[in-house]
Amino acid sequence: MTAVPADPPDAAVAGHYGDPYAEQRALVGGTGVVDLSHRDVVRVAGPDRLSWLHSLVSQHVSDLQPGDSTEALLLNPQGHVEHHLQLVETGSEVLAHVEPGTGPALVEFLDRMRFMLRVEVGLADLAVSWVPGEAEGLGTRTGFGTFLLGEPAAGTAGMQAFEALRVAAARPRLGLDTDHRTLPQEVGWLGAAVHLDKGCYRGQESVARVWNLGRPPRRLVRLHLDGSDIDLPAVGSDVLLDGRIVGRMGSAVRHFEEGPIGLALVKRTAPEGATVTVDGIAANLEELDLAVPESPARAAAESRAGLLRHR
Repeated sequence: MTAVPADPPDAAVAGHYGDPYAEQRALVGGTGVVDLSHRDVVRVAGPDRLSWLHSLVSQHVSDLQPGDSTEALLLNPQGHVEHHLQLVETGSEVLAHVEPGTGPALVEFLDRMRFMLRVEVGLADLAVSWVPGEAEGLGTRTGFGTFLLGEPAAGTAGMQAFEALRVAAARPRLGLDTDHRTLPQEVGWLGAAVHLDKGCYRGQESVARVWNLGRPPRRLVRLHLDGSDIDLPAVGSDVLLDGRIVGRMGSAVRHFEEGPIGLALVKRTAPEGATVTVDGIAANLEELDLAVPESPARAAAESRAGLLRHR
């Protein structure tokens, strides 16, 4: 089947192979391969690689063993997300796959931070593919399938199917479902990609402050879009509630069961179940369970509220 190119930023790989809905069903059924060879793969080698990365990223990586994989973030000093890494330790190097086109900037940043340490940083000539469920081989294992690293794979399902399942699983994607102000807490990366008990790293103070004080100013939600419109809202469009801007649109997809759905970053004050509009398309706001660890401030507030109720 001839591949139809995907939309940017995924235009270098297939959008679908003729029937996006059938490809979704196959992936949900546990079969199929998605070609993600447009993702950049960064390699970090050298005896100091784990301790060095541990000092830079949000995740605890100093004790990774060969075959271990995890997610991590690089933050700016204000705690905003700059890079989302899915990485695996091989025993001789760490391989991290990142969003298409972001690898060179990541390598440049890491190279500036090497100082006198015994590390080497560069782009790896490896391709990424994705399969549903668990799979053998070198790669990163998540709650959303397995990302394999190696030779380019012959895809059987395209990006339209992959993205539909990703949005349904509420897995945010850097640059689509985030902006330059995004905090890890806003999109559910606290826990998955942030270790709250590790030592200092760039942006750590901001992460700790927001976590200790309570909820961040925005949250990731799912939008159920009006299916009568033939178009989908564009990434970055304003989310409007009663004519007021309350958020930013992220990914929008057509799911084979749920219909047109999307992810959006909205203000904390936007009520659950609200009807909003994006690019003139009506949508219902659905709250997501992002499994954010309880903050001390929120726990204390709920404890106080419980005491008052029982007086």
